[in-house]
Amino acid sequence: MADPDQHDVVIAGGGPAGMMAGLLFARAGVGTLVLEKHGDFLRDFRGDTVHPSTLELMDELGFLEEFLQRPHDEIDRLTARVANEWIQIADLTHLPVKCKFVALMPQWDFLDFLAEKAKLYPAFTLAMNAEAVGLIEEDGRVAGVRLADGGEAQARLLTIAADGRGSVLRARAGLPLQDLGAPIDVLWFRLPKGASDYNETGGTFGAGTFIVQLNRGDYWQCAYVVPKGAADEVKARGIAAFRDDVARAVPDLADVTPTLEDWDQVKLLSVSLDRLLRWSRPGLLAIGDAAHAMSPVGGVGINLAIQDAVAAANILAAPMARGEGVDALLEQVQARRMLPVKLVQGLQKTVHERILTPLVVRKAVLDKVPWPLRMFKLFPVLRRIPARIVGLGFRREHVRSPESPSPRRGEGQG
Repeated sequence: MADPDQHDVVIAGGGPAGMMAGLLFARAGVGTLVLEKHGDFLRDFRGDTVHPSTLELMDELGFLEEFLQRPHDEIDRLTARVANEWIQIADLTHLPVKCKFVALMPQWDFLDFLAEKAKLYPAFTLAMNAEAVGLIEEDGRVAGVRLADGGEAQARLLTIAADGRGSVLRARAGLPLQDLGAPIDVLWFRLPKGASDYNETGGTFGAGTFIVQLNRGDYWQCAYVVPKGAADEVKARGIAAFRDDVARAVPDLADVTPTLEDWDQVKLLSVSLDRLLRWSRPGLLAIGDAAHAMSPVGGVGINLAIQDAVAAANILAAPMARGEGVDALLEQVQARRMLPVKLVQGLQKTVHERILTPLVVRKAVLDKVPWPLRMFKLFPVLRRIPARIVGLGFRREHVRSPESPSPRRGEGQG
């Protein structure tokens, strides 16, 4: 008799990669347990950009119309302000997809939506306040995870580490990690809309500063880029000095910076750029940030993580639904996803080294628009290239995993 506490797949981490993987494996009829260490998804300043590649997946699953009914903002162009001149650098309106925009939706809403859809499948279980802190190993393979409360979650076929950039499970598994280095950290904060008619979403290159402003309708979500490890130094100067720095870099925000009253309103994102050299070992697969931490440059981390989940389900879900072991297939997931990870991280590292390091670390002053940016203004067709990279990425995944013929919860009743 099967152990009721044992599942076909145990997924550690209820972020974008974990929740999408949970949905797709359960949809295929694979007994799935997702473990989320928090009691809810409500944590501020997580990435909340849902790119066209992810919106296409929602459409393939039949969820798009309902998903877009949730409150969100839409961005179809990305701009940069350099030497007080606006340059449009990405135009998503030409992408060959249904949704030619980035949807800005708080990540907790996105994860709640995925959880609601996953719970329609009888094979899906979500456990909150369940933190994976170690691995269960039997006969040389991973057979589940140990929990912080002393419990266990056993996996018949596969354990997936989707526990983020500080992944405990990848460390416990001894998977080799390559650190590519990141010269920056980011301070996130919100500002209300002010008197200015300024409404652009993009980045402002100031005198030794770089600030990203995301237009969220009635407020700004802002990212202030600082040198790696410099956050304590910035805080030591005081919140008033920080307000002055923001106002000086983006004068259009000067009238609302006084709303930053203390450091509790400012959250630190410690930026990492790394990737596992090996994503798996028998019984275990790492995906998303656990396999490759991305820089916030381009805001593509969430969408790459979701692409990992789709690729994993495409390769593994069907044989797992038949009760077959998949250890021999795990390397195929890495083989499928490593190229896009390397390409995106290569571009992010280039931006770090050639733009952010001179500007933020060495405090260079841009008194004129550099010629590469000027080209986007002279030749608008070039804006389609960064739009394609940001919006769709490389080697885009499509949902090819099966859907179980078993009725969803609530169907056939009444």
